[in-house]
Amino acid sequence: MITVSTDKTKLDVPFIQNFLKDIYWAAGRTIDEVQICIDSSVCFGIYLDDVQIGFGRVITDFVVFGYLMDVFIAEEYRGNGYSSILINAIMNEPVLKNIKIWRLATSDAHYLYEKFGFKALAHPEKMMEKVTI
Repeated sequence: MITVSTDKTKLDVPFIQNFLKDIYWAAGRTIDEVQICIDSSVCFGIYLDDVQIGFGRVITDFVVFGYLMDVFIAEEYRGNGYSSILINAIMNEPVLKNIKIWRLATSDAHYLYEKFGFKALAHPEKMMEKVTI
């Protein structure tokens, strides 16, 4: 049985860190850094028979802006529609219902996010960033 939960006490932090430490967008993230990110975000674990198989989190002010981050399904569970279940749960989470602007960054999962209404930025030239890593 697949379930999605926002209960942070259910999150398997070593599982999350073990995945993130090797992935291109979070390479090298320590377990302490993962815990800080969890503490500062609305988090979603996806579970198969109570075993965590994926994760996602949202940084938000709950009204204007939400940034979707660190979304993944463990490799051995991919291809079963679990990422769509996870994103659907995130997009329909009651505490996030008032967000007007959603953002995310992806190099390889555009097809997934497009199913939920995400599009390329209309005016990327207006966006700025400061990277300190």
